[in-house]
Amino acid sequence: MPKTAQTKRSQSISKDEERWQAVAMRDARADGRFVFAVISTGIYCRPSCPARRPLRRNVRFFDSNLQAERAGFRGCKRCKPKQPSSTSRNNQLVADACARMDAAAEPFDLSALAKEAKMSAAHFQRVFKSIVGLSPKQYSAGGRAQTMRRNLPGGRTITATIFNSGYRAASTFYASSTGALGMAPKTARSRGRGVTICYGFGKSTLGWVLLATSDVGVCWISLGEDRDSMRHELEAHYSAANFQKACDAFHGQLRQVIDLVDGATHQLQLPLDLQGTLLQRRVWSELQQIPRGELCSYQELAIRAGHPKAVRAVASACAANKLAVAIPCHRVVRTDGSLSGYRWGRERKQKLQQQEQDGKQT
Repeated sequence: MPKTAQTKRSQSISKDEERWQAVAMRDARADGRFVFAVISTGIYCRPSCPARRPLRRNVRFFDSNLQAERAGFRGCKRCKPKQPSSTSRNNQLVADACARMDAAAEPFDLSALAKEAKMSAAHFQRVFKSIVGLSPKQYSAGGRAQTMRRNLPGGRTITATIFNSGYRAASTFYASSTGALGMAPKTARSRGRGVTICYGFGKSTLGWVLLATSDVGVCWISLGEDRDSMRHELEAHYSAANFQKACDAFHGQLRQVIDLVDGATHQLQLPLDLQGTLLQRRVWSELQQIPRGELCSYQELAIRAGHPKAVRAVASACAANKLAVAIPCHRVVRTDGSLSGYRWGRERKQKLQQQEQDGKQT
């Protein structure tokens, strides 16, 4: 058998075994990603189907309901795979609740949101946190922090901006502002004035790597061929920061990043300084959960991030990523498997994907 055919067969077997594990665990998170069919019954089901688990040798996997039906299988009457899953329904309920909190002038009322979702307050809170990764209270606080981020550079006084952003007391904002904004309020208002950023270049198999770090952690990783344009992009983004060239300790950090880009290491053991909106940080967190050597569509990523209808917003969050490879947005493709865009070039995206897939096989 040709090597390429062997590789494809090996990848297919690995993917099927991962899907079987989801079926064996009745993992509702896999609903909507694939269906499984049982050749002895002629029925196909969603992964979380509560019916008796079939024998592995009788199971076949399909990417969609349509594929299963074209192969001659019919939908299960118990789990109803053609209807929206409970996960999809919960995702939509939570997305609607987020939209209401985003639009509200006053802090949210948990009991009111739960009532609209037709859930108890305790159950709604559990469902919300399982999807968004934050409690409704934390999400609401994050939304007000985003308003602060937008308003601060506008010239208003900090005190006025705090109250106009939905905080009832200045002390409430200052208690949580650094974590929400990534920097102190006065620093944000001055576009990073007073922040010291250390930066330097290193050569990788994909061209130059530009690494920049703040006091918090790694805040910038870019790839390119023109060091001047790469440096100018960094300086434009942090226009009010103080820049210094690499110190001795920095070179070890740069070596780690280059090893990550080249595939010599699989994980960056450095703190990250992530500055973005609540949605962006949620998407970036989900990107870090995609296993090395595997790919995910923008639609799948939107579902995982708890915003199934916000595919464009999720794609924009990927494009806003400033930490090449450390936040692996190169693992996201279109639904049909095609590459789509990449901030540091489609050719680099393809090389990173191939490098990781080759490494997975060895």
